[in-house]
Amino acid sequence: MGSLSSPTSTCPTSATWFPSGAQARTILCVKTISLIALICLRIGQEMVQQHLSEPVATFFQVFSQLHELRQQDLKLDPAGRGEGQLPQVVFSDGQQRPVDPALLDELQKVFTLEMAYTIYVPFSCLLGDIIRKIIPNHELVGELAALYLESISPSSRNPASVEPTMPGTGPEWDPHGGGCPQDDGHSGTFGSVLVGNRIQIPNDSRPENPGPLGPISGVGGGGLGSGSDDNALKQELPRSVHGLSGNWLAYWQYEIGVSQQDAHFHFHQIRLQSFPGHSGAVKCVAPLSSEDFFLSGSKDRTVRLWPLYNYGDGTSETAPRLVYTQHRKSVFFVGQLEAPQHVVSCDGAVHVWDPFTGKTLRTVEPLDSRVPLTAVAVMPAPHTSITMASSDSTLRFVDCRKPGLQHEFRLGGGLNPGLVRALAISPSGRSVVAGFSSGFMVLLDTRTGLVLRGWPAHEGDILQIKAVEGSVLVSSSSDHSLTVWKELEQKPTHHYKSASDPIHTFDLYGSEVVTGTVSNKIGVCSLLEPPSQATTKLSSENFRGTLTSLALLPTKRHLLLGSDNGVIRLLA
Repeated sequence: MGSLSSPTSTCPTSATWFPSGAQARTILCVKTISLIALICLRIGQEMVQQHLSEPVATFFQVFSQLHELRQQDLKLDPAGRGEGQLPQVVFSDGQQRPVDPALLDELQKVFTLEMAYTIYVPFSCLLGDIIRKIIPNHELVGELAALYLESISPSSRNPASVEPTMPGTGPEWDPHGGGCPQDDGHSGTFGSVLVGNRIQIPNDSRPENPGPLGPISGVGGGGLGSGSDDNALKQELPRSVHGLSGNWLAYWQYEIGVSQQDAHFHFHQIRLQSFPGHSGAVKCVAPLSSEDFFLSGSKDRTVRLWPLYNYGDGTSETAPRLVYTQHRKSVFFVGQLEAPQHVVSCDGAVHVWDPFTGKTLRTVEPLDSRVPLTAVAVMPAPHTSITMASSDSTLRFVDCRKPGLQHEFRLGGGLNPGLVRALAISPSGRSVVAGFSSGFMVLLDTRTGLVLRGWPAHEGDILQIKAVEGSVLVSSSSDHSLTVWKELEQKPTHHYKSASDPIHTFDLYGSEVVTGTVSNKIGVCSLLEPPSQATTKLSSENFRGTLTSLALLPTKRHLLLGSDNGVIRLLA
């Protein structure tokens, strides 16, 4: 890489050109020395002295060898040597090595004062006193690092101890010409200077001939002593496009102060992102398990896959990553089969498709077009089945890995409870509950098909059902009620009543239920004793239209809110 060792050595020689010149050699040097420093940090000083002394010393020795070559003033004249032969140079260690004079300029552009500083500072910290034993020329490299430190701190330099000018490329240094400068009380960091407990960022002045590592801040054509007052001021750094700003910054400033043990969901109406694209009302929203993407289904007969990024200031709009357009009717369900990582969506017929390519993998049509599918649910991992309810109160199971039906169960039991409006599967996958338009609910064992329980849960249509760990069910109805049940207990454990509108959409966060109504009110209900409920009205600035669907990101504690105008908002 930069070693001037013999061709038989394991290191590259000074007789070998790099295809991209000094830039490629510089990058390889920095990467290699960074790797060696990381190994030194891991194994400790004693192991470094035993196993890494040779490669570390070899790298540092390049600076001494370059200095000797400069003193010998190697010429490009080929006289006195055969064709194709390189001149042999005897170094202070007594070894004779071939050197290509044309490569000296490239090496000098790589092993500059900046390179000496870059490698000396970390290794002096890592090795401590044993640097004297491992690196014989550590004093020379230390002097070069001090010269570089002076060049970026003109206010602290001693004009009498250093030559007044220095080329920008940094090869024309003479470490023995001006003596070692005195300690100036500055500690170097990469790209800045530490003065006491203050980080001082150098000026942006550029040298006339910048080196391969870019211009050295503070080194100019004869202007080393200028700008000393400006260096004491903090330089305003440009804002990165990846930096947080606006509402995202406000959200994270709050979130950092929240205790990790806080089990409550706090809703502050901070708008973080908008997802326009649907031309019809958003009927359903479902985040993927990683919470990096989410799915949405709409009346416009499309399903869209959206990315979730911490981006912008809260006003930015995000485009969908993929649009699935194979549905013929309004999409009322969308979800993910976790085990095979497939998407399931339904418009009266079930579509199973690949979220990476958008390719349809399978379509399950109702057996009779007059008996459409009215509700769908997906089994939790490791199951790969889809549960479908049709308008004739029949529950069917389909395994996406196999053709045909897996199971078929009748739910009515001689009664006429109406249409199945909602399905929910327990986290274990052992039971499924169906909610009917009459307010009736049926609990069924998925392994045997036996009806475990059937009861009149509400006085109106069942709008949504969720199943929770511990055999807990949560249901909402058009009779304005939200009820919490134990699977096999007759009476509900909690019962909430909405004063103005029915709770048509809700999601779960730990022991809390986050609810939404058509009047754009977001509520948080507790499942613990004593029951409590808090409601917040969405402001028109953060949410426009009528709330149609809601989904919660439990890890990030964000809300995805779908509206009748086709726009989805991400709020915290």
